[in-house]
Amino acid sequence: MKAVTRFAPSPTGYIHIGNVRSAIYPYLLARQTGGKMILRIEDTDQARFVEGATELVEDTLTWLGLNWDEGPVVGGPNAPYFQTERRDIYHEWARKLIAAGRAYADPTTPEQIEKYRAECTANKVPFLYRNFRPENTPEWEPGMPLRFKTEPKEYSWHDEVMGDMHTGPEVLDDIILIKKDGLPTYNFAHIVDDAEMGVTHIMRGVEYLSSMPNYLAIYEALGIDHPKFVSLPHILAPTGNKKLGKRDGAKSVTEYRDDGVLAEAMLNYLACLGWNDGTEQEIYTMDELIEKFSLDRIQNSGARYDETKLLWMNGQWIRRIATENGEVVTEKGINELYARTAGFWPESATSASDDYKKQVLSIIYDRLKTLSDLREMTGYFFEDPTVDIAMITGNKFLKNTSMGELRSLLSQTIDKLSAAEWNEDALRDALNDLLTATGKKPAELYSLIRLSLSFAPFSPALNLTLGTIGKETSLRRLENTLKEI
Repeated sequence: MKAVTRFAPSPTGYIHIGNVRSAIYPYLLARQTGGKMILRIEDTDQARFVEGATELVEDTLTWLGLNWDEGPVVGGPNAPYFQTERRDIYHEWARKLIAAGRAYADPTTPEQIEKYRAECTANKVPFLYRNFRPENTPEWEPGMPLRFKTEPKEYSWHDEVMGDMHTGPEVLDDIILIKKDGLPTYNFAHIVDDAEMGVTHIMRGVEYLSSMPNYLAIYEALGIDHPKFVSLPHILAPTGNKKLGKRDGAKSVTEYRDDGVLAEAMLNYLACLGWNDGTEQEIYTMDELIEKFSLDRIQNSGARYDETKLLWMNGQWIRRIATENGEVVTEKGINELYARTAGFWPESATSASDDYKKQVLSIIYDRLKTLSDLREMTGYFFEDPTVDIAMITGNKFLKNTSMGELRSLLSQTIDKLSAAEWNEDALRDALNDLLTATGKKPAELYSLIRLSLSFAPFSPALNLTLGTIGKETSLRRLENTLKEI
């Protein structure tokens, strides 16, 4: 079966990671089956509309590689793809329900409805509008609310994730189909749109399960078959006791991108947040996700959000891009990774050449969790650091070394390196010779040299750092540290 799926966000600004996961699964299923994914903008709630939000959705999907087959920008046979532009279509379907006696114009004022609610509260019974349905209703015209006339009964259905479901008649009600402003509610619009666009699978959050009986009643009244339902459990806060929200520390997808998280890592992490293929595999390419995705492997309980895992996965993807088989750094890999680093280098790197920054990247990439780490981790490659003797004397490997011994070690290092050829192998040999000559352990001698060069918490392999910084600069920094001591 060629699946026709859809991602139908509301343009309200913030792109939550849960929203994006609701785009990933439809995309994977559509690609796996040779079907198509539709992007539809559900903008009927004009009070919450945010200017530019649609473009943000499009940009986010494009960044992740979730290219839609129909929708804004690309067009398609089911245009328009903005619900506010489909008003006449909804009115046409609404009149079918009116003609069948299954919808009516509602003249009741909001004040009167509140009185009904208060009456039910006082009597300790649930408020159901169908129990207050007006007897004589006017002919419906746009500008008046239109309600569905429900016929309460039991409903049973199957959910691809939650299994077989059942509900009684007590939950069905006369819900609003068309609002006073002439635009449809979500409850009606998505049913019409999915029918018009031939959608075969609806993937959305479990919060919609409570509304399913009303949706089924509308499908039935319209005489159309409903698509397959795929309810996605919530992404939970790190505590695991509630749905993830902005206050729980999770940023928008755009913020993660701006912080240097790669699209591949974000896609990989979100796809596996509540789904697995039954193996221990954690790193998936898009092609692997398309091949292995299946609805029956989506878990039916909430998945806990773990930013630490996301950042770990991002580091894995940085290494994957830079290397061949995760082991050997390649020129092609560094070039590809470097192309993504624009805007993430420290200000001091502004005047540095591309070749030099690529060289730095080639020895520092395996320590990056995000591309934004470049700002904090590479500054000493582009300008001399401030000498900080306290960082040397406070180092756990050097704290018991006297100032006289530190001077001696640095002097020997300067002499040895001054005479060395400046390449990776020769520098490694020179450093090994220094260990023999000084009788020091690598952790002691190398910590002193490393700190004197960078005054940073860590740096790449010492011979690589020396080789990249260059002979003149390296010796100058060692001399500066010696003078300060």
